[in-house]
Amino acid sequence: MLKYSIKRVILALITAFIIISITFFLVKSLGIKDTSLGQKQSVRHAFFLEQLRLQYVVCFDHPVSGYGELLAEFHDYGADEYFYQKPILEQYGVWLSNVFTKWEWGNSLYIVPDRSAISVIADRLPTSMYLNIISVVVSVPLGIGLGILAGLKKNTWVDHLISTLVMVFISVPSFVVISLLIYWLAFQSGWLPTKWPAPTEPLKEKVLGFIIPVISLSFGSVCGYTRFVRAELCEVMSSEYLLLARTKGLTKNQAITRHALKNAFVPILPSILAEFIGIFGGSMILEQLYGINGIGSLYITAIEQKDYNVLMLDMTIFTTVGLLAGIVLDLSYGFIDPRIRMGEKR
Repeated sequence: MLKYSIKRVILALITAFIIISITFFLVKSLGIKDTSLGQKQSVRHAFFLEQLRLQYVVCFDHPVSGYGELLAEFHDYGADEYFYQKPILEQYGVWLSNVFTKWEWGNSLYIVPDRSAISVIADRLPTSMYLNIISVVVSVPLGIGLGILAGLKKNTWVDHLISTLVMVFISVPSFVVISLLIYWLAFQSGWLPTKWPAPTEPLKEKVLGFIIPVISLSFGSVCGYTRFVRAELCEVMSSEYLLLARTKGLTKNQAITRHALKNAFVPILPSILAEFIGIFGGSMILEQLYGINGIGSLYITAIEQKDYNVLMLDMTIFTTVGLLAGIVLDLSYGFIDPRIRMGEKR
């Protein structure tokens, strides 16, 4: 297991490095033209000074021919300044050096001007964490409970009803579910807030503000767990060792609680652990539609406003969280079921 764990971690690090590197080149290929920097000269000047500090551009006091395309020129800040962009490969080397030697991700340029990208992410991360932790706590027991009920009532009207509803609900896109909940529970009925409550809102309003996001995030997980648990439980219930347990004198309930549920949960528990790790990912669509100040909506805002430093760090978090969840999912199988570790030794 140790050898396999080290191998998985190394592969995950290599994968993360490749994904983030590709993202860097894609982001830089968008360019930093003046048309994307707003109309205020002070904002444009601050942007290029930040790029100069990060060593992505070079500055001269006179036009330089042959260096590359002129990005901007300023004449009202003391000496004349002419900014030229370094080649992307050279910027990439500088970026790697800044991140790995100084942990320097740069400052936000538009979302929260002049604040470090790390602090901008840190302000938004708790909101996404709280929201997703609550949704996991709600969805896991509900999904497992419905899956057990459907598995134990296999081929009855209860099983058919649950399976049909799950198939219908799981086929509906998440953004449709979110939009319908906001329309029905907020705009039409007025029971819940129409958007994420501000920090100054009363406690009651803040609590009510969690209902729509939690339901929206839990919807797909409940359906997924219900299908997964039902399939695993039905497979275990029809196995030969469970029939042997019954012939040895165990009652149906004893066989289910001592053997069926225990073995059915071997592939289920790792997915729960991975989902708890994955809560940091947030939900881009939900946060954007409901006005939640999390890292999901921050990602979309960074793209819209071309706040490249925040975008790169946010993308790094999403990539790392996704790979970490996959590692936890794979490794937890061996810790939960010793037979998997024995198979690895063979």
